[in-house]
Amino acid sequence: MRMLERLMIATHSAGKFTEFANSLGGMAAFIEPLPTDAEGPEETGASFLENALIKARFAAAKWRVPVLADDSGLVVDALNGAPGVYSARFAGSQASDLDRQALLLERLRGVPPCERRARFVAALVLLAPGRGEWTAMGTCEGRIAMEPAGAGGFGYDPLFYYPPSGKTFGQMSSDEKQRISHRTAALRELIRRFRAGP
Repeated sequence: MRMLERLMIATHSAGKFTEFANSLGGMAAFIEPLPTDAEGPEETGASFLENALIKARFAAAKWRVPVLADDSGLVVDALNGAPGVYSARFAGSQASDLDRQALLLERLRGVPPCERRARFVAALVLLAPGRGEWTAMGTCEGRIAMEPAGAGGFGYDPLFYYPPSGKTFGQMSSDEKQRISHRTAALRELIRRFRAGP
């Protein structure tokens, strides 16, 4: 089995780091987050994958270690794909999760449940200097609830209703969410491609 000695997860999100660290068994001997004072590059990509590539290449060049970067977000059909790549900045760069949730509900006011289809999308990039670059995508289909439910997860989780479970991501345990999340789907594919070779 191929393994990296060290892997940096290019995120300042404690929630994302925990999800990745819990799912990367056997892929790296030592997993670390970005330094707390590290500033990332400007995310100028037009897609989740472009932004993930920007982050991975920036971090790998700066710290010269293997890097796993992601860009992920929420795509809402009734909003023509918004918030999309702007999911984290949907209500402004200083907004809280609650601010973003409130704005999303405001934009969907009057839209009935059957027209609130949405999906979480994750793009991952693993860049190991001198060894290769691997990419993968993952999605999870659901819809936007009429109001937040649950205190778990982070971001838009309390609004993302997953019909097969009858729960929002915010109502799920971390184990439940990880089994079906967009990030887990992308990570499984990324690990498969990494183990298969460059």
